[in-house]
Amino acid sequence: MTAEYQVHGSVAVITLNNPPVNGLGLATRTAAVDGIRKALADEHVKAIVLTGAGKAFSGGADIKEFNSPKALTEPTLHTLIKTVESSTKPVVAAIHTVCMGGGLELALGANYRVALPGAQIALPEVKLGLLPGAGGTQRLPRVLGMEMALNMIVSGTPVPSEKLKGTALFDEVYEAGADLITQAIAFASKVADGRPLPRVRDRMVDYPNHEAFLQFTRNTVKAVAGPFPAPIECVETVAASVTKKFEDGLKFERERFLHLMQTPESKALRHAFFAERQVSKIPDVPSDTPTRPIAKAAVIGAGTMGGGIAMNFANAGIPVTLLEMKQEALDKGIAIIRGNYENTLKKGKLTQEKFDQRMGLISGSLDYADIADADIVIEAVFEDMGVKEAVFRQLDATMKPGAILASNTSTLDVDKIASFTQRPQDVIGLHFFSPANVMKLLEIIRGKATGKDVLATAMALAKKLKKTGVVSGVCDGFIGNRMIEQYSRQAGFLLEEGATPEQVDKAIEKFGFAMGPFRMIDMAGNDVSWYIRKRRYLEQPHIAYSKTADILCEMGRMGQKVGKGWYDYKPGDRKAYPSAEVNEMIVKHSADIGVARRKITDEEIVERLVYALVNEGARILDEGIALRASDIDMVYLTGYGFPLHRGGPMFYADSVGLFNVRMAMDKYAHGRHGDAWEPAPLLVKLADEGRGFNS
Repeated sequence: MTAEYQVHGSVAVITLNNPPVNGLGLATRTAAVDGIRKALADEHVKAIVLTGAGKAFSGGADIKEFNSPKALTEPTLHTLIKTVESSTKPVVAAIHTVCMGGGLELALGANYRVALPGAQIALPEVKLGLLPGAGGTQRLPRVLGMEMALNMIVSGTPVPSEKLKGTALFDEVYEAGADLITQAIAFASKVADGRPLPRVRDRMVDYPNHEAFLQFTRNTVKAVAGPFPAPIECVETVAASVTKKFEDGLKFERERFLHLMQTPESKALRHAFFAERQVSKIPDVPSDTPTRPIAKAAVIGAGTMGGGIAMNFANAGIPVTLLEMKQEALDKGIAIIRGNYENTLKKGKLTQEKFDQRMGLISGSLDYADIADADIVIEAVFEDMGVKEAVFRQLDATMKPGAILASNTSTLDVDKIASFTQRPQDVIGLHFFSPANVMKLLEIIRGKATGKDVLATAMALAKKLKKTGVVSGVCDGFIGNRMIEQYSRQAGFLLEEGATPEQVDKAIEKFGFAMGPFRMIDMAGNDVSWYIRKRRYLEQPHIAYSKTADILCEMGRMGQKVGKGWYDYKPGDRKAYPSAEVNEMIVKHSADIGVARRKITDEEIVERLVYALVNEGARILDEGIALRASDIDMVYLTGYGFPLHRGGPMFYADSVGLFNVRMAMDKYAHGRHGDAWEPAPLLVKLADEGRGFNS
């Protein structure tokens, strides 16, 4: 049963039981409605307690039923709430741990609400590009007042129940450790005979001079909502709680909810929500696969990347040793880590106690023997196979049996790296993104010999480090960098044909990217990609690249770190200033290769950059390098600044329509470097079938 029914004296207790968070799926809604009816039909029952089993009152809608007919099958959530609200016997919602979304809307339909402290109270629908659709925008202002309700609904942020004590949301908030059901039954017995039954809908929202407050709120919300329509719609529906009758407010809320359901922004957010949950599912690695304990870690290389990786372990409470070849490099690396933590301390985002604790977990060494007992070691040295080989041969000789040997390589062959050891089953790629202590993405590279327990451990570790771990197969560049290479190639060709770095960057940033390709590469360092291109010229001489990036490096313009790259930079200022020297170089290069420069539209820039990602993503999917199209989207949303409101490159292509993507690619195939637009077979197949990558 997904809702259990028991009678204690004269009180019926209905317990929602749909693990893990008592989602209000069809079976649960039906059982709850049946429970209310049963209680109403029993003359011995004088009052009803509604609660949740396990670790939640209710987390709201059952995500397994999202976008399915079950979500709209009777009894709907509206019907369940109406059944509770129209009960002729008092209903007491007994709230603990989690009461969110539809769960809170259900509780607001009850006559009384009692709670334990520490329960997370929220209406988080805005995070899915929606607004509360079952009366939340109309009932919450009636118990919390318009201002507090608006803050909760527009932000979607949970508030602990004890902070809402004293408001009309709760009739009682008990002491920590109290037996909630015993207390709720006693409360229900006490109010059993009280009439008339209080209903939230009968309360008035009293807010003097609400017009001025609402106008101020609209202006504030518009300024921070960016491309997302839901936050401002939340303001308008909450406004209806004070300007309309209750039933009219409910009707208006429903209209706006259904409107938001159809917006591309909400569809993108819902896609990202599910993609994040799917990403940890690996078909041949069951969720109960045993994992290896990670109690001690080591990182080889104390540079920017190595230091950032070490901070991740310290932040998660795992002791970590940084290994370097020279004392000077080690001291510099640890000093940078200390500086990073000191900045966070100054901003008040870290306590002195946490600062001391984290620095205490980081140690340094110049001797491999000092890391021999680590459970995992991550190599973060120069991106060169010869250097990696020397490190992995040493690790193989040094590390204890069962230790996980990981490489932070961004492009190199993990199977080849594994072959330098006698234990390829223990080798895996863990590709962190810079700055490693900030970026959410962790590409987890599964070699052909990588043990399933090693893969399961890496996925669990990603979660512990608060990263989004995405599994990739072995190929040059894995998922993210293999795709970004095609994006960068198109950016280079656009320069040769008539664009400038700032025009390309502005166009793609207007589309929603956090940063354009030229600002991005200036931040990463132009020498990094120059080194990779030199390897490409030897290994894949048939692939064309714009020579502008090589000329830029020959000019010594390596990026932000030297104060000049595609842009000019001023000391202590990260702002990118267009460079006359670079733009002259680009124009001269076009002339040198005999290309007549032309006016390029922003639309062409966006299509060429984004569809280059999509086409390579289709190849990656077809080759089985990525498990799912949505995994590719997660890589781009969490590691490459792809706009969240567009849902990732593969989802965006689906929303444009693969037929239209193919048409645009055909057009560019007739231009310069048209061979770069040979469509991936999977893209052709799906476009012909009228399907999408995520279908």
